Amino acid sequence: MTVTEGGTANLTCRVEYNDNTSLQWSNPAQQTLFFGDKKALRDNRIELVHASWSELTISISDVTLSDEGMYTCSLFTMPVRTAKAYLTVLGVPEKPEIDGLMKPAMEGDHITLTCITQGSKPAADLRWFRNEKEIKGAKEVNASGKTFTVRSSLQLHVDRNDDGVAYTCKVDHVALTQTPQQATEVLEVHYAPRVEIIHSLAVPQEGQYLKLECMSKGNPPPDPVMWTKDGGELPDLDRMIVEGRELTFTSLNKTDNGTYRCEASNHLGTSSAEYVLYVYDVPTTLPPSTTPPLHPIPPDPTALLGTHASDPTVTGNRDPNAVGQHGTDHALIGGVVAVVVFVTLCLIIVLGRYLARHKVWQTYIHYDLPNVNKSTLRKWGSNCSLQCNALNP
Repeated sequence: MTVTEGGTANLTCRVEYNDNTSLQWSNPAQQTLFFGDKKALRDNRIELVHASWSELTISISDVTLSDEGMYTCSLFTMPVRTAKAYLTVLGVPEKPEIDGLMKPAMEGDHITLTCITQGSKPAADLRWFRNEKEIKGAKEVNASGKTFTVRSSLQLHVDRNDDGVAYTCKVDHVALTQTPQQATEVLEVHYAPRVEIIHSLAVPQEGQYLKLECMSKGNPPPDPVMWTKDGGELPDLDRMIVEGRELTFTSLNKTDNGTYRCEASNHLGTSSAEYVLYVYDVPTTLPPSTTPPLHPIPPDPTALLGTHASDPTVTGNRDPNAVGQHGTDHALIGGVVAVVVFVTLCLIIVLGRYLARHKVWQTYIHYDLPNVNKSTLRKWGSNCSLQCNALNP
């Protein structure tokens, strides 16, 4: 039978035919535990459960690894009859411990986490988890008497994505019938900040409200942030309000045009991002046009304005002036297209009339001057109408 360390083992011996001879239990060291209902070994953990001529049952509580082995039940007849039972004791692994964690770790560090558990029999299995996802470690098993010490190592190249991640080492073993033993460590990673500017308007116009938010991520948190315009201080603090990470313009005007810079830093470094602001005129309503309606391609608002960061990882820079100039030239482009269409129509009408007249002239020659030589007509050229009138009044 198999018993977990610390549990209770019940040993039962039965005989079908007995001539009133007592049964006896002895341990692996051949020490008599009970002879009939008489206790032979002074061990408070061993107790009599049931004794009769046909059965002898004893119990061993708080089983230890030293209790493992072959137990013998004997009936002292001639010859002596015996039956044997092997008791297997499972060693319960201790709660694991994680070593090698640096608090805090720095981005770019190489660290080794080691999970250790002792006292398992047979050898336990160790499993690593990054949050809820299982990852593989390097396992090592060493025997220590009847039990085993198991180690598992995990190699990490630390980056900012490891900040706040829980690394868990779980012990799987046959003696752990309920929840497995486990240990968890949360990794703290310090890294330099990265900055990005978020703006509330795609196409800022005069008189509008605009909010710029400086999104900075770093550990330790880079707080506060610093706003500048064109390399200097903000010029108009009455309309430009700085609250924490936000820069707010209550009413935009042309004097606000420029490059706004947000800068954040901690003890590991400094990062910044820039936003180029171009304030557009408020659009006016144009009078109805008599020309056919045109459908120019509308400008992409996301291309009008953008931010760019000094950090090489921040992308998406855009020139705010490029599309804005096209937007202001739409009326001029429409007028040019209308003129081109009108000139084209005039040319088509003139060409049509020319072709029609040419056809009539050919018919006139065919019916009214049948006797004129064709080579003579070709010599007349453009004066054909005059010559024809002279020959055939």
